[in-house]
Amino acid sequence: MNIRLFFLFVLLCFNAAAQPLSPEKNKGIINGRLTDHSSKLSIAYVTISIKDQAAKSVAVAMSDEKGFFKIDELPLGTFNIEFRFMGYQPLIKSVSLTAAQSSAELGTLSLEEDKNLLKEVSVTGEKSTLSLKLDKKIFEVGKDVLLQSGSLTELLNSVPSVAVSPSGTLSLRGNSNVFVLINGRRSGLTQGNALEQIPADHIERIEVITNPSSRYDAAGSAGIINIILKKNKNAGFNGQARLVAGLPNDSRINPSLNYKSDKVNLFSTFGIRNTDYKGLYQTKQTITDQGKRAYLNQVQDEDRNDKGKLFYLGADYFISAQNTITAAFLRNATKDHDKTILNYGFSNSLAKDSTIRRNGESRESRNYNQLEFNYTRTFKDAGKKLTVDMQYDFWNSDKNWALSTIKLSPVMATAAPIRTSSVGASKDFLLQTDFVQPLSTRSNLELGVKLEKRLVSSDFKAEEQRENSWRIIDGIDNKMDYNELIGSAYTQFSSKIKKFSYLIGLRAEATKITIEDLGNEFNNKKNYLRLFPTLHASYEFKAGSALQLSYSKRINRPSLYLLYPFNELTDFNAQFVGNPDLNPSYANVFEFSFLQKWGTLTFNPSLYYQYIKSPIQDYTYRNSNGVFISSAVNIDQEIRRGAELSILYNPVKTLSLNLELNIYRFEQAGAFGAQDFNFSAGASTARLGAQLKLPAQLAFQGRYNFTGVQSNAQSRTSAIHFIDLGLSKNLLKNKGTLVFDGTNVLNSRKTNTSTRGANYVLNQVSSPNAARYRLSFVYRFNGKENQSVRQAKTGNRN
Repeated sequence: MNIRLFFLFVLLCFNAAAQPLSPEKNKGIINGRLTDHSSKLSIAYVTISIKDQAAKSVAVAMSDEKGFFKIDELPLGTFNIEFRFMGYQPLIKSVSLTAAQSSAELGTLSLEEDKNLLKEVSVTGEKSTLSLKLDKKIFEVGKDVLLQSGSLTELLNSVPSVAVSPSGTLSLRGNSNVFVLINGRRSGLTQGNALEQIPADHIERIEVITNPSSRYDAAGSAGIINIILKKNKNAGFNGQARLVAGLPNDSRINPSLNYKSDKVNLFSTFGIRNTDYKGLYQTKQTITDQGKRAYLNQVQDEDRNDKGKLFYLGADYFISAQNTITAAFLRNATKDHDKTILNYGFSNSLAKDSTIRRNGESRESRNYNQLEFNYTRTFKDAGKKLTVDMQYDFWNSDKNWALSTIKLSPVMATAAPIRTSSVGASKDFLLQTDFVQPLSTRSNLELGVKLEKRLVSSDFKAEEQRENSWRIIDGIDNKMDYNELIGSAYTQFSSKIKKFSYLIGLRAEATKITIEDLGNEFNNKKNYLRLFPTLHASYEFKAGSALQLSYSKRINRPSLYLLYPFNELTDFNAQFVGNPDLNPSYANVFEFSFLQKWGTLTFNPSLYYQYIKSPIQDYTYRNSNGVFISSAVNIDQEIRRGAELSILYNPVKTLSLNLELNIYRFEQAGAFGAQDFNFSAGASTARLGAQLKLPAQLAFQGRYNFTGVQSNAQSRTSAIHFIDLGLSKNLLKNKGTLVFDGTNVLNSRKTNTSTRGANYVLNQVSSPNAARYRLSFVYRFNGKENQSVRQAKTGNRN
């Protein structure tokens, strides 16, 4: 039935393609291409302003990546067209559109460099901006002080609607079921702490897609965060070098080199990182058994050292003006060395008081590799494009723990040493093609297919030493293979009728998952085919003012971490164990948004509603050995209603203010075993930031972050407040920038959680990352202010 519906929708779209809309009468079209006067290379993202004879604005547009532009639905008359781009002299053309000649082909236009302007440009003047597209919210990354020395993780913490927890978990509007993409595709750089490897100043923009259209994967019930990396736009040889030193130790070196000619664009990025983290975790536990109480006071000190090396090299080859191929290789290698000390103080009315100390030391190495290929074909018809993407990811990891335990009182005793070994590997192949066919000046048809094959193996073993030999603990010696195959196809139709735009689409995804293990304990197979409809509508009152309504159906497939059934033994009192029986959850998401720009003020409120079937929920219980086990389970449903507000305000040229506020309420229903998950509560997040441009090319930025109380049927987490500060100065005729910044400067970013069960209370305070201070220096050579550093191809996802 699902397949028949999908093909019926495709047939209707093709029927629309066979009957293209006629151009509207008394409307004009202007198109052309923009290039650099010296190099003859295309100039992307040039601002194009069309004004009538009274200097009143008629339309505003922007050239695409290839420098092409096409502006339709223009009234008839005589106009002045102004082309502006940072570092170039403005270009003004006069055009007349009449009923007899309503189309103006301007051909190739050349912009000349403004050498005086290039000398006067100051990088601290550029600020991050927010814009609203038909199916996404775009955060254009400026050169904010706090973004010049930090990592991508810290950048995400400044993006509206997005938050990153101290442990590195991303959430969107308070929902952690987020699908993260790099340049529109899944990447190993989004796993674990790999985002720490990417400097924030290498990011061009963040696309927050709370209600994705059908061109995107249906994964992620909260939505998609699409990270677009920068690319080289200038001819010749250029690049930058970035040095960072911090307390606790945070040493980074990130050079980027690029070369661009009329036929080839070579790009490369290198990164070396050595970072220390200081963590502190405290637990106070009360257990009631037969009317008597037992207490535990536990303190864990953690020292973590992460070393990483990143290498990225690739090239764009311009076969012709309409044909481009891209090939690149990425390698990200990390080595982690962690040391932890756990002190347990037991006060037990049923037995003697005792104290125990456990020392743990682990070493882990990970190697992630990615090969990518893209072919892009454009056509003479503006907007028509065909792309083919292939990507092959392969990685491996090896982690070993060594644990020693000693009882300090009432009588000193040494327990048997424990060691664990975890070896993993993955192979992921992706093939995708997309096609965009304009049907008229106001409508487009998009089609695409995708196939992704993923195989992950995990081998875990736990042993304890008995005399001179090592023996398996509790039968923990197993290997699990996760095999995933996802085939998908989509089509969507978009059109614009005067100020009204709409986009309707349908995506079909067939999923086949097989989980097997050597011990035959967790074997599982899941096969399902689902349809995911999407609808987006927008009404633009005038330039900078728009109203949007959208709907999408989403799927949240459980991550490997939630499925992985083997538990670390570092803490013998509390452990996390994955659940291989988890099922995906499905969400129906509705959103209503408004964007208004009044000169220096941008106002963006939103209302949203989510109905989630079989959501994944954390569950904590005590097993028969008295160990607290945390896992993930499916409950019946969750309903979430919320309101969000983003405000950007520049009261004067030297000051930029931004405010983000998200308030939502959720209702959960369901049960697992004896645990009742029927629960409702509210939550909120807020962020307030300011950036001030000072004399002597200095700039200051501060940001206050707030996360309100978070609750569910079992636990309650107190509110969190923390502050980030930064100061920068431009040097060497703006070729260099020196930045000093502090994150979590008051060391107040701590998670205080209370979990209650039938006969226990757990109070935990976690501080995985202490306050951090850094000094960084960035030097740019052979570059201009409009230059950015090529990091990875944007392919067909711009």
